[in-house]
Amino acid sequence: MSHPILSVEGLKKSYAGGMVALDDVSLEIREGEILALLGPNGAGKTTLISTICGITQPTAGRVTVGGHDTVSAYRAARALVGLVPQEINLEPFEKVINTVRFSRGLFGHARDDGFLERILRQLSLWDKRDAPIRTLSGGMKRRVLIAKALSHNPRVLFLDEPSAGVDVELRRDMWEVVRQLKADGVTIILTTHYIEEAEAMADRIAVINRGRILLVEDKDALMRRMGRKELRITLKDPIARLPDALDDFGLTLDSGGGRLVYGYDRQASRTGIVRLLSALQAAGLTVADLETRQSSLEEIFVGLVQEGAQP
Repeated sequence: MSHPILSVEGLKKSYAGGMVALDDVSLEIREGEILALLGPNGAGKTTLISTICGITQPTAGRVTVGGHDTVSAYRAARALVGLVPQEINLEPFEKVINTVRFSRGLFGHARDDGFLERILRQLSLWDKRDAPIRTLSGGMKRRVLIAKALSHNPRVLFLDEPSAGVDVELRRDMWEVVRQLKADGVTIILTTHYIEEAEAMADRIAVINRGRILLVEDKDALMRRMGRKELRITLKDPIARLPDALDDFGLTLDSGGGRLVYGYDRQASRTGIVRLLSALQAAGLTVADLETRQSSLEEIFVGLVQEGAQP
């Protein structure tokens, strides 16, 4: 776990007109770890991933994957990397198995249907292998993107906002898939603006804002520093009063009836969030969005707190 599989040194990316997307980013990612890259929209998360994957050329700096330079040894470096993009861009009339088989072929690998079967089974896609992409749900399409990214057996997997636009239940399924991949020895870097997602999965957390890395820290140590937090739950349909079944959670309901606030201690062994989400579902309430807030995060998550402070 101590060997860096991926090394980023002094990475800079600027565009004509002076816009700086990455500002002297240095980062080492250990083999077999899950690193969550947190930051508000526009912080540089996707640009960093695109540069590491060779999609975007850096203005300055160097990236190596497994010791291979992403510019001078692009093919060798890229072969070690799988990328799951934010956008679902799949051929709608193609079958799932052919889509994944094609991705494997792009990397020059011989056909290996046994290997692809294992991936599809792991992602609960095997029963859908002959289904056209257009017939799948959004969550299943996202799983196909992961299968495509894993088709050439990469050692490093990038997940760019893996749960953007998916519901809470599917988000938890996604976390389970990531845990399985880690157990298989895959190094995972995921970008997210859900602090809960980072807490659920990451070994370490990196925070990026305005193209600069603010900190890279062990998750448990960071969470201890964060202390007490608030989970703000936006309901799909406002309610007039809290159901009696939710009395023991200490929830507060805003004046409009559309948002619940739940306070919890980050240092407690159990936050109660999973139990709360189950209770909300049992009470017939549909969650539209979740966010966490805490004023003392300001020093740590400069950009995140500014974004989260919007009403």
